[in-house]
Amino acid sequence: MFDWMVWTLPVAIFFSCIALMLVGMTVWELKSPTTLRRGWLPLETTRGDRLFIGLLVAAYINLIFIGIAGRLQEWMGLEAEPSIWISFVVSMGVLALVMRKG
Repeated sequence: MFDWMVWTLPVAIFFSCIALMLVGMTVWELKSPTTLRRGWLPLETTRGDRLFIGLLVAAYINLIFIGIAGRLQEWMGLEAEPSIWISFVVSMGVLALVMRKG
């Protein structure tokens, strides 16, 4: 069923984190309903809105990194492509920023 996807450790951890966030957000919403607030995003958002926006940004960061990893290897004269863990850490940082300040 999942043969079409390359399931590496970073990919599995990334999707596991997303699943845990969704479960955590559901429990948090049941315990404490959210209200609209305005951060630095140009619209009023709820926690769920910020999670969705943050997950989209995280996915795009990872896709962009995968797309330019070969070029980064050439430009920086590296022996191998940069580790995917770099984009994972950056994308989770951006997600945390959007959740906190967005």
